[in-house]
Amino acid sequence: MATRTPPPIPKEEPGDEPDDVLFNTLYGVRTIELNRPKKLNSLNGSMARKIIPRLKEWEKSDLASVIIMAGAGNKAFCAGGDVAALAQYNNEGPEGQARSIAYFGLEYQLDHLIATYSKPYIAYMDGITMGGGVGLSVHAPLRVATERTVFSMPETTIGFFPDVGASFFLPRMEGEIGTYLALTSERLNGVNAFYAGIATHYIDSSSLGALTGRLSELVFKDYASMAERLTLINDTIEEFGTGLPHDVPMLLAGELRNAIDRCFQYDQIEEIVGALDHERRNGPMQEWADKTLTTLSERSPTSLKVTLKQMRIGRKWSISETFAREHYIASCFMTHPDFVNGVSARLIQKPPVSPVWNPPQLSGVSQDNVDSFFRSEGSHRLNLLGGKNYTEYPFGHLALPRESDVAKIVRDGGMSSAEVVNGFLRQKNGKVGVREKVEEILKRKCHTDENGKLVWRSS
Repeated sequence: MATRTPPPIPKEEPGDEPDDVLFNTLYGVRTIELNRPKKLNSLNGSMARKIIPRLKEWEKSDLASVIIMAGAGNKAFCAGGDVAALAQYNNEGPEGQARSIAYFGLEYQLDHLIATYSKPYIAYMDGITMGGGVGLSVHAPLRVATERTVFSMPETTIGFFPDVGASFFLPRMEGEIGTYLALTSERLNGVNAFYAGIATHYIDSSSLGALTGRLSELVFKDYASMAERLTLINDTIEEFGTGLPHDVPMLLAGELRNAIDRCFQYDQIEEIVGALDHERRNGPMQEWADKTLTTLSERSPTSLKVTLKQMRIGRKWSISETFAREHYIASCFMTHPDFVNGVSARLIQKPPVSPVWNPPQLSGVSQDNVDSFFRSEGSHRLNLLGGKNYTEYPFGHLALPRESDVAKIVRDGGMSSAEVVNGFLRQKNGKVGVREKVEEILKRKCHTDENGKLVWRSS
């Protein structure tokens, strides 16, 4: 396959806001501050055209050691892309739709650059982190949640699909959590973003300034590898942990987690609805199932079906293929009536109203309709700025242990619960949250034999 010529680096355009992104230098640290607090730091083309050139510049600089992205104010890291502006473009017809499609290309180029960046990149997910804000953070090797973090992928509520690389990160979450978050737009607040693996660290928001100062003091050996640099930064962030809030239970745990895996395992939305209906009538999570059925009934039927297929096949996509394919899916939605109807009803009209979806029922969305969003062969393929590619996050070990990690240890046999927990604590150097995460997995997935040793349940 011929190597494509990298696209030109975006440049600022006339009319771009002058101060919607602020850049700062503190010794070896370079900070990016999203500076639209009145708009909850929502991302637009003006901001992306500033950030991309600066990231490329720092990538070549020996003086830039650590990149930190944060949001201005105390409400939001980034509440998403400026979809209201895109809906207004789309109302202008084909020319406006092309402008929206070009924006998504720019946004995905930025997200992919972050996902493949050659220097340590940290996202302070302090406050609302939704949609486009997730794209600026979730692919980073180091992601810091605080008590103010509010994570969500709310796209199905506005007739769109979870983009910004969600095809990559959501299907790789544990069990059916990613499918559940994608279809329902469920929010994860504070420490629960950390427990779920969305964030790699959890600290109090009041410590972020001191953390930045401490990171600026780090000195790296010239020949230190990316892994070595990230390990030092990881250990430094851990120094600022003050423990976990004991009054906030782990949300995606116990019976709820079992119900999510049980109901959202299917490949057709109608089967998921059927499983939820069965749970509502006969299962241990009846109230949750009833609420979830109501939630799904309010979502765009087209969005639900496209999103579920995305979750099932995205697990096989590389990070580069993810953004190229998502750009095609986004372009299809820009010409679909649900996006404009959803954004107008939910975000533009005051007070918000319920959107009128087209078609209004799941039965009206054929398999051919769904498949058409994925027929990207022969279309213009998004040219990306980052040169790397991978099929699994290269530094996923910096987060809490995953269920698959625990399952492997238990299935090797001969260990008690305390031995497994202590083994992971040693492996993670006493990382905050390891005990709670591993103990929840063991309680939910294991039983103990007559010798006090753990046995992994087959189902």
